[in-house]
Amino acid sequence: MTGVFAPAPGDLLSVLARAGLIDNRENVHCEALSGGVSSDIWKITTPGRNFCVKRALAKLKVAADWNAPVERNLYEVAWIRIAGRIVPGAVPEILHHDATEMFCAMTYLDPRDHRLWKSELRDGRAAAVDAAEVGRRLGRIHAATANDPLVAAQFPRQDIFHAIRLEPYLEATAAAHPDLRDVLFALSRRTGATRLVMIHGDVSPKNILLGSAGPVFLDAECACIGDPAFDLAFCLNHMLLKCLWNPSACSAFFACFEAMTKAYLAEANWEPAAAVEQRAASLLPGLFLARVDGKSPAEYIRSEVDRARIRRCARSLLAAPPERLAQVLAAWKKELDT
Repeated sequence: MTGVFAPAPGDLLSVLARAGLIDNRENVHCEALSGGVSSDIWKITTPGRNFCVKRALAKLKVAADWNAPVERNLYEVAWIRIAGRIVPGAVPEILHHDATEMFCAMTYLDPRDHRLWKSELRDGRAAAVDAAEVGRRLGRIHAATANDPLVAAQFPRQDIFHAIRLEPYLEATAAAHPDLRDVLFALSRRTGATRLVMIHGDVSPKNILLGSAGPVFLDAECACIGDPAFDLAFCLNHMLLKCLWNPSACSAFFACFEAMTKAYLAEANWEPAAAVEQRAASLLPGLFLARVDGKSPAEYIRSEVDRARIRRCARSLLAAPPERLAQVLAAWKKELDT
């Protein structure tokens, strides 16, 4: 994330003062960070420490009309705290949470020590070992929270996930592909009705930092009890899309896709690995298509030639749903070779 120095809202500073995170406003520097569409984020610098503060927005910063309840901040904090107990070091530390103002303060991870995975992939530095560790950690979090009533009690709402993920991705895409409406809405309904583990909901390279101790997950605003296949498919989708951003690194992206799949499925013990893979494989083409025709198009897919490639591949897979993730990858390789 990049940022510019700007005054933070007075209510934010008041919350931080009450929490004991700042004591003298004159010695506080606030830097508004970019990089997200769903929240305002600041880096707070004081004489004693640096940390981040995040506030959920009711209207997301995209061209489409996209609104979501700010209460998602509650569930992001819950996800981070639970995931941190399961895989120490895989998340930032929550320093304070204000459930009234929907602010949370967390440790600041210096970009000099924590590389943004999205930037690494953009520049062709796609290491299969990083993808495998993302898959392994994600699988461990899913496995440790599967069918746990105590975890489930902390995520009572499903409407937020629908508002932020299922509607803008799968259902909105159906407007551009009316002949696929039944298929896309069926994927949305199945995903929304499958509630097995605590999912992150936005496992994307833009939300993952690569530190010396391994990947760190950020921005769990879509967290809920849901289908683990969604998290897996959502991240693998980026390995396909990045082939159009940096074509010279395609073979590395393919290796990342395979490494993440293998490492993740090795952790799947809450159901047969083949079952979660089948749901991920059939869901992935819908998410792939959504990144050109949904409410959140990938910003680096700019040419009509590339959009047509995605549409061709995704539509064929939606017409004949694959059962294995390798089938999705093979179809994309074939499309890129034509």
